Amino acid sequence: MEKTLGIPSNFVYRSLKRHRKCLDKEVKSIEAKILSLVKEDQQQKLTLLTIVPGIGQKTALFLIVVTNGFSKFETASQLCSYVGITPTTRESGSSVKARARISKVCNKKLRNLWFLCSFNACKHNKACREIYEHIVNKGKNKKLALIVEANKLLKQCFAIAKSGRPYD
Repeated sequence: MEKTLGIPSNFVYRSLKRHRKCLDKEVKSIEAKILSLVKEDQQQKLTLLTIVPGIGQKTALFLIVVTNGFSKFETASQLCSYVGITPTTRESGSSVKARARISKVCNKKLRNLWFLCSFNACKHNKACREIYEHIVNKGKNKKLALIVEANKLLKQCFAIAKSGRPYD
């Protein structure tokens, strides 16, 4: 048994494990509370978004909470810009013309979550898979194809949430 400053290391490990269990319980409690609040106000949108292949309940919940039930945005392009999955060009007169890249001025947690959802959507969402395969077959980078796919997925979700019609 190794000792650190006179304290056995297994004591520290058990203490950290207890704290982690406590924090996990608290996180689950907060998630349940958020879910119940969203279900009170936005049940239909939550149900419609979870029907979309590639979108889970936590992703739909996070999207609804961050966008305030999609009321913050008038168009899907505005939402895509907010998430940070739209290409931006860098130009300065005639001297600087850099390649287009995705915007870094965004909600980073939502962009990372959406990028991860694009992996799942590539497997299960037919429209996203077709776009992904089309871009990869043109010889483009797979990461670029995933960003384009994430953009398409987000536009699908926006249209479903605004129209109130289920995914088909």
